[in-house]
Amino acid sequence: MGWVGRLFDVRDTLVRMLLLDLSGLGYLLFGTRTGQSPTGAQWALAGTAFLVALVTHRRPLVNLTAQTVLLLVAITAVDDTTINQVGASWGLLELTMRCRRPRTGWVAAGVLGVVTAFNPGGHGAKGVAGTVFGVLVYVGLPLLAGTVVRTNRELARQAEERLRADQLRRESEGRAARADERSAIARELHDVVAHHVASMVLRVGVARHVLTDPDPRVGAVFDDVHATGTAALADLRGLVAVLRDPDAAHGDAALTSIEPSALPTALGAAVDRARQSGVTVEAEVDPAVGALDAVRGLAVLRLTQEALTNVVKHAGAATRARLSVSVVGDAVHWEVADDGRGWTPATVPPGGGHGITGMRERVEVLGGRLEAGPAGTGWRVRTVLPAVASTEAGPSPAAGPPPGGPTPAPPGAGGPTPAPLGGDGPTTPPPGSGGPYPAWRS
Repeated sequence: MGWVGRLFDVRDTLVRMLLLDLSGLGYLLFGTRTGQSPTGAQWALAGTAFLVALVTHRRPLVNLTAQTVLLLVAITAVDDTTINQVGASWGLLELTMRCRRPRTGWVAAGVLGVVTAFNPGGHGAKGVAGTVFGVLVYVGLPLLAGTVVRTNRELARQAEERLRADQLRRESEGRAARADERSAIARELHDVVAHHVASMVLRVGVARHVLTDPDPRVGAVFDDVHATGTAALADLRGLVAVLRDPDAAHGDAALTSIEPSALPTALGAAVDRARQSGVTVEAEVDPAVGALDAVRGLAVLRLTQEALTNVVKHAGAATRARLSVSVVGDAVHWEVADDGRGWTPATVPPGGGHGITGMRERVEVLGGRLEAGPAGTGWRVRTVLPAVASTEAGPSPAAGPPPGGPTPAPPGAGGPTPAPLGGDGPTTPPPGSGGPYPAWRS
């Protein structure tokens, strides 16, 4: 808003009145129209007009009425009525700018026009032309200016209302689109994924009963597959419930978080599952993770499950992997690394995988930054999850340099980070191998 717009802002009436009073005082002190010093009556009428303007700056109709009465008194008492005439005209301007009904401004302009027409000191020329000129200057201009200002304000207000209405409409359409998308995803999960998982669990259960005396190792595999499938079905049902009705599921902690005290046990179960697949996993889990908040605790668990699943999928059963979870200050330092020596080429899935992308999105929501890339002959994924109170500050700078560069010690760790597993081996894969893992690894 420019200074002109600010000068005619509704909230700045007192400033306008102060400027008007100062200009009137300067007129009396430095040059009246007659060239003579103001008389006592002129000073009294002018001072009263100044005071009325300040006191009634928020009540334009009262101000205009008082200024018109003072103008009538000045017409009969003094020769130079400029101060009172300008005060009444400015009062008409304020009333026209602020009145809600235009009729009020027109009636006030008519009354002031009659008074101005009979004011011989309000215009220099004589006769009808001088009278018309005086009415146009002291009544017409304030009425026109006030109408323009009021109209512009009304147009600006209507434009803001339309903008708010459009914004609310877009938000409503966006919510409706997201709700439709969630419903579509929920139908797909329920009709396709959950159906097939339930069928797999059922068949494994049937196999467990049909094979009356299976090898203990086969029985352990069946039990593990059955338990894993049952847990997956429970997670799918919770996810479908969230997708279909986010508000109803918002307060269900089982769908969005994990009890902090259960996090070490859940991490141990993820490590055991990877070990059952043949991967050698060394786990270093700080007991302090049991005191994490539920949101970061769930993130640590999901990151661990995804990372170890990737090791099993892409690195093979002869791989050595290392899980490290520590709490340094208020930040959680998490890392999964493997030596990659058991890696065998895998078939590239259509469209590539999305595991790393999902992990990165989960970390960035919490204000961290995920780093994933080659480390020696293997692969390493790591991040630092800052405290919940600082997640709004953006990605954590403590996540370190890009993958493949020197590994600095985490803040407060008290020493350098151990070298990646298999650090004695070559830092680059054999020629033609395509790297330790495919580019689509997820």
